[in-house]
Amino acid sequence: MKTQDRDNVLKWPSGELDFTAGCLVMGVLNVTPDSFSDGGQFLDAGDAVRHGLGMLDAGAAIIDVGGESTRPGSAPVPAKEQIRRVVPVIEKLAGGANVPISIDTHEYEVAKAALDAGAGMINDITALSDERIGGLAAEREVPVVLMHMLGTPATMQVEPKYDDVVTEVLDYLLARATRAEELGVAGNMIFIDPGIGFGKTLEHNLLLLRHIDRFVASGYRVLVGTSRKSFIGQLTGKDKPSDRVFGTAGTVALCVAAGVSIVRVHDVPEILDVVKVVKAIVNS
Repeated sequence: MKTQDRDNVLKWPSGELDFTAGCLVMGVLNVTPDSFSDGGQFLDAGDAVRHGLGMLDAGAAIIDVGGESTRPGSAPVPAKEQIRRVVPVIEKLAGGANVPISIDTHEYEVAKAALDAGAGMINDITALSDERIGGLAAEREVPVVLMHMLGTPATMQVEPKYDDVVTEVLDYLLARATRAEELGVAGNMIFIDPGIGFGKTLEHNLLLLRHIDRFVASGYRVLVGTSRKSFIGQLTGKDKPSDRVFGTAGTVALCVAAGVSIVRVHDVPEILDVVKVVKAIVNS
């Protein structure tokens, strides 16, 4: 996949994303009781839909809906329960939005139910550990995000080790992107995500961000999610995730300047200001 093979506007049967001006903002919508930052806030479908529509009104280009926490130490949630949580929210958001709704899952059954409900994108933190998701993305012609994670959410932060974190994570993602293409997903429909905080120490996260340009240079579009994460708390001394907005903004500015295509965040209005300013400077 070469950058010059991509159009600035990514179109597929059920959606469109315009990267002409650069980086877009994906809003996080966790319909869970235990996510690290906003767990329990949007368990009620009505509350979740209102929050999602609020992020859209603020300027989010995508809403990423998840029904399973993947915070460090979290336990799996059965697919049936994830579907119960996310489908009513996706149906309402997809019916009232003109932007893509993404499903954050690595479960085939959840991804299929979400697409049937109106979602138009799959965000898979396991980079197609269940390759049926790749076949589903190819069949439905929707974009898919492939993320790197060391181990599982339950084990990923137990002494993560790499010889060369940047090279190892990038090589893994390129291999998974190649596999996605073999499964029928078009190269321009594939996003790669280094998985900040997913089986990484503070130093690993900083190195990945420092060298995020290497991921951008791969030719695949890059998505980065740093929002409110614990490494920002380590750097700033802010224990409460909701107090890490300014720290998140610092990482977002770096990513936008480096050519990242999507940043995934909780605080859409604030981060959108950061993105607009950096894009204006980069494009001036």
